[in-house]
Amino acid sequence: KAMPGDSMDKPNIVTCTAPVNIAVIKYWGKRNEELILPINSSLSVTLHQDQLKTTTTVATSRSFQEDRIWLNGKEEDITHPRLQSCLREIRRLTRKRRNDGVPCLDLSCLSHKVRICSVNNFPTAAGLASSAAGFACLVYTLAQVFGVEGELSGIARQGSGSACRSMYGGFVQWIMGNQDDGKDSLAQQVEPETHWPELRVLVLVASAERKPVGSTSGMQTSVETSCLLKHRAESVVPGRMAEMIEAVQKKDFPTFAELTMKDSNQFHATCLDTYPPIFYLNSVSHQIISLVHRYNGHYRDTRVAYTFDAGPNAVIFTLQQHVPEFVQVLKHFFPPETKREHDVIFSYVVFKAGPGPCVVEDPTQHLLGSDGLPKKSM
Repeated sequence: KAMPGDSMDKPNIVTCTAPVNIAVIKYWGKRNEELILPINSSLSVTLHQDQLKTTTTVATSRSFQEDRIWLNGKEEDITHPRLQSCLREIRRLTRKRRNDGVPCLDLSCLSHKVRICSVNNFPTAAGLASSAAGFACLVYTLAQVFGVEGELSGIARQGSGSACRSMYGGFVQWIMGNQDDGKDSLAQQVEPETHWPELRVLVLVASAERKPVGSTSGMQTSVETSCLLKHRAESVVPGRMAEMIEAVQKKDFPTFAELTMKDSNQFHATCLDTYPPIFYLNSVSHQIISLVHRYNGHYRDTRVAYTFDAGPNAVIFTLQQHVPEFVQVLKHFFPPETKREHDVIFSYVVFKAGPGPCVVEDPTQHLLGSDGLPKKSM
């Protein structure tokens, strides 16, 4: 026979997944560190969650004594400022909805402590934006738990800038906004993932090591010391964003590819223009860049594009029909059996564009048990 109050203590558990995104017009530099407001707009492609995703379970219960978080099997500090701002914002929106008279919203859940458990299925800090998928997933899952609807990209942005773009599938722009409070610095879908079905994305891992300079400190130094960065944000990116959106809408691959490569090159040029300079690319990265240009030159046609984030790993964009041949070319120039110094090339994964965050309906997939602790199998 159930004891009175038993059902009250049964935790509310929700699990969601969220995707990684690859920026083709880069975000580098903030005008406000705390709110994570960028000095320029950016545009990205959301990768399909088949291979890469973050999975997050959030549980709330009256019986939990304190908020706790586990990332990739290890308990982490829940008081991390960026984590706290996401939690605070979601709880604020929950109160606001309640005050706006949304019925069936039980406010007692606001006093409940939360347990968060999150797992990435890819190497963290290897230059694949794990924080983007991670914070997008956290915010989306918290919103499901607390019954918050509407615009969430502004909250995800306060966890990690590029996380706001992972709140949508397909092709996504992050509009920098002008307001001091950041209310207009939001992500917006340009086209859904179904828009350009032939587009393929290859992620090539040239190094799985942690990068030498983290993005946050790298950006700060660039904003303080690089004149090129200022020129890029004010004079180059606005025009590039308009051209890129048009190229995506028209499915004009040569224009899309050229803009992607030029923007990647310019981003790394601003890293070199930073003082002291920041080097994210390694010798393998440089070899891939020349290989892509030689390949396109051979066909007198822009068939393949590269882009590099704050790390040495190449992301290649191409169309489905060119994937088999280009992979052969890569294998020829980077034979898998030669383990050269420091070059972990080549593992590669082929992606399509994919959807934004989604709820996992199967309760057996929860990462937390009803006691609010990570399940043993993790």
